[in-house]
Amino acid sequence: MVGYLVFLTIYVGLYALFALGLNLQWGYAGLINFGHVAFMTVGAYTTVLLSSQGVPLILAAIAGIAIAALLGLLIGLSTLRLREDYLAIVTIGVSEMLRLVALNEDWLTKGSFGVRGFPLPLERFDPNLVQKYFLIAILTVLAIFAVGQLWRGLRSQWREGKEIQGTSYQPTQKVSLLIWGIIGLGVILGIYVNSCFALLDYNYKAGLMLLVLWTVAIVYWGLELLAKSPWGRVLKAIREDEEIATALGKNVFWYKLQAFMLGGAIAGIAGAFYAWQLTTIYPSNFETLVTFNVWTMVVLGGAGKNPGALLGAIIFWAYDALTRFYLPKLGWFDSSQEGAFRIMIIGLILMILMVWRPQGILGKKEELTLSS
Repeated sequence: MVGYLVFLTIYVGLYALFALGLNLQWGYAGLINFGHVAFMTVGAYTTVLLSSQGVPLILAAIAGIAIAALLGLLIGLSTLRLREDYLAIVTIGVSEMLRLVALNEDWLTKGSFGVRGFPLPLERFDPNLVQKYFLIAILTVLAIFAVGQLWRGLRSQWREGKEIQGTSYQPTQKVSLLIWGIIGLGVILGIYVNSCFALLDYNYKAGLMLLVLWTVAIVYWGLELLAKSPWGRVLKAIREDEEIATALGKNVFWYKLQAFMLGGAIAGIAGAFYAWQLTTIYPSNFETLVTFNVWTMVVLGGAGKNPGALLGAIIFWAYDALTRFYLPKLGWFDSSQEGAFRIMIIGLILMILMVWRPQGILGKKEELTLSS
């Protein structure tokens, strides 16, 4: 059970990174990217191919991030001056082109046989008891940071609610904040306790889990600072009405390009962790469905909210784990039908959400980019 929860934690973490990159592009800048998996593909293959040739792992990962950002630059230069639908079409085409290149260029990517046997982070690390407790101490610092961010988020929602309602605050909203606080604290404590057990019985996956959690924390913290900076406020202004931003003297194209490149770079980081989690990567790991899974996470959590991207990743993988475990026990479907049924339920949930709360769980309706 501990090992399976470690597996889920790694996937939640790397998809949280993936969702944070898309949320920067769409939620903050209003850029519709339907080929986000292209950046993950570039990040994953660059990292593993370079590290397989003896390049230090950290340098290979940095190269993957840089090339993912370069891909964002190339796509952005050719499409961001055009209408939004051109960007959506081009990004889908680029993602499929990269997948087909990976499938057919056997000399580089080994084609359908996949790339395997590449170096993995911390795979040879065999900590003693003191080192294990040091890793737990690092995890504890991360847990304290997560609780602090949860408290800040709840306090911010409380203040916003007070401003909207005046001096009074609706009891139902108080209860809602309390429930979300309990759920958030429960998730943090659950991951923390399970991770402590995993680190005491250390293996490669436990080390990778700690690494991906710290990466998520650093990227999230950096994006929160950017979102509250003048740069982030300009992005929101462009999302709402780029003509006004242009009239105020802002270089709209340059800001969009920066957001697109940075979102792609973050997806490149996610690609490296994706490869390290799988330990063997195939072109089929980077199909278009991966992009729409992360769109589901961002829409579910709430666009334009970094906590929403994290929440969407947690809910998506919790749903995935529960249905994979319990659906076969019901005996309603055979194995070929279960996957289709699970996707159908995701679609139904999104339809209900679009009617009940189109801005997502944590999003603001007035910031919904698709309404413009």
